[in-house]
Amino acid sequence: MPSATTRPDKEQSAFTCITDEHGNRKTEESQETSNKVRLALSRKLCYAVGGVPYQMTNIAMGFSLQIFLLDVVQMEAFSVSLILFISHAWDAVTDPLVGYLVSRSRWTQIGKLLPWAVLSMPLAILAYIFLWFIPHNAVSSAFRVPWYLTISCLFETFMSCYSVPYTSLNMFLGGDQQDRDSATAYRMSVEALAMLMAAMIQGQVLWVYNKDRDQACLNVDQAPDLPHSTALHETRSAFMISALVVSALFFVCCMVLFLGVKEQKGPHSDHMHTTYLNALKKLIGHVSYQRLVLGFLFSTLAFQMSLGNFTLFCTHVAGLGAQFQYLMLAILVAATISVPMWQMTLVKLGKKMALFIGLPLLIPALVVLVAMSENFPVYTVMCVLVGASLAALFLLPWSMLPDVVDEFAVQNPSCKGLEPLFYSCSRFCNKLGGGLSAGISTMTLHFTGYKAGACSHADGVILALKLLLAPIPITSLLVGLVFFYLYPINEARRKQIQQDLGHARSNSATLSNLETERFPISQQIYEPSQSFIFKSKPRITSHLNANKSVTQAKNSTESSPQKHCNTSADSHDVRMSSFKSANQFHKSRAYPTSSQQHNSSVKHHESKLSETQATRQLALKFQDIPDDRSKVTWV
Repeated sequence: MPSATTRPDKEQSAFTCITDEHGNRKTEESQETSNKVRLALSRKLCYAVGGVPYQMTNIAMGFSLQIFLLDVVQMEAFSVSLILFISHAWDAVTDPLVGYLVSRSRWTQIGKLLPWAVLSMPLAILAYIFLWFIPHNAVSSAFRVPWYLTISCLFETFMSCYSVPYTSLNMFLGGDQQDRDSATAYRMSVEALAMLMAAMIQGQVLWVYNKDRDQACLNVDQAPDLPHSTALHETRSAFMISALVVSALFFVCCMVLFLGVKEQKGPHSDHMHTTYLNALKKLIGHVSYQRLVLGFLFSTLAFQMSLGNFTLFCTHVAGLGAQFQYLMLAILVAATISVPMWQMTLVKLGKKMALFIGLPLLIPALVVLVAMSENFPVYTVMCVLVGASLAALFLLPWSMLPDVVDEFAVQNPSCKGLEPLFYSCSRFCNKLGGGLSAGISTMTLHFTGYKAGACSHADGVILALKLLLAPIPITSLLVGLVFFYLYPINEARRKQIQQDLGHARSNSATLSNLETERFPISQQIYEPSQSFIFKSKPRITSHLNANKSVTQAKNSTESSPQKHCNTSADSHDVRMSSFKSANQFHKSRAYPTSSQQHNSSVKHHESKLSETQATRQLALKFQDIPDDRSKVTWV
């Protein structure tokens, strides 16, 4: 009678290997957390350089496009208002659509986001150059309005295809939240420098404009419209040269971004599996995101309206049109210097507290600017305060947005790939504020009697410019501060979100590993000479339960993409259930001893003989299972 013995060293080592495997995984995760490779400084800088084109073109259009269309192209104020409002509204609408298309795009060899930025760059450059070009047929109003409206909408569309994936790239640089906040700070610092550079370029253009305008006004006794054929010829050339310089910088910065940043394929790289309306419904229903974007909208409206009318205010009200470039230089230098200061403040006091310190600085500055005129030193000091407040608007809401994305990921673990949509909708609110500012400003000037190219204006226009510089922006800023006050993520909540997010990712990784490493214990491998089979019923039942739970979790997250984003709680429960079942399965793995095998073999010898042939056929399907986990040696 052959005696049945097992290889206890093999069986024990197999069981110990599984136990140690989980222990080692935790150890490796802890070591990985402690020794995590930080995001390289060069990558942060290259990422930051990619934001230069958007800010330079935004500054150029914000400060000069209104003057260019009113006084250089000499369009009616109503037509300019129509062009600016429709182009900004179109830009605001295209941002979420581009974000949805980016979220739906698949991974390529250079990433998912970078191809969008690189391919849209030449089209955006071409549209930007044509935006400052005056065709020979521009004398006719029937041609001017469709031309500039079409070109501006095309430029905004191509710029959305560049800026939306670029801002979303922050979530795919690698590193942790501290690295993302640091990359955002670098980006805002470089963008402030870009605004400073753009202000210097546009300042030279506006200097040429003021010189041409003053010279034209000296040649007339009153204030008629400037003749289109001869007036401001040098100003037209200056606008076109500045457009070519900005376009060249656009190309260089895009190449630096493409060559210096490698998009990381991490846990956020999954593409979205839901419809556009369902995704928007998810975002709009998230309370933290609602209050953040509404606060951002009204604050952006305040800054855009005050700074957008600052050029006309200095020229026609304060009498400082010739010194406007120096005032803008003071604003942007202060903003550049203040970005690192606000970064240190948010680290020490928190993002929400830093926001409430920085944004209200705009209120006293605007009050003083309206109350006083023709006082260049006082205006310079107030412009420094405006720049410091502007830096807070640049940095802090964009630093708060990743916290909202992480909170959404914790509350909706089955909704993935929505990061570009988060950033695109935030840009929607930013550009909607700019569109509302341009529309309200130009319509107000139109109804108060603003005349394109006039050397002086009526009292109604002066009063309108004062209202557009201070009272209306201050009211909008106060509304934005109310929404920021209701924003629920403070420092304690932010730390809790990071802890929950870490646990969720750890559980997801453990579940994935368990699913990868699972193998059917109940169906074992036998040598051709084997005649007996032994099964442990508890092991079979536990294994089948774990198998079933893992399969349910997989089906719930992969089989119906649209549904899993709407039933995040159920998906989370299935995941946790499968995780517990898998743990119970590993804990319940009890291997039979040699005596148990011998007794069982004597008792069930005859019944097992009939199953031998069928068992051998089943064993052929699982030849990849290691022998030391399943084989029983007979002596």
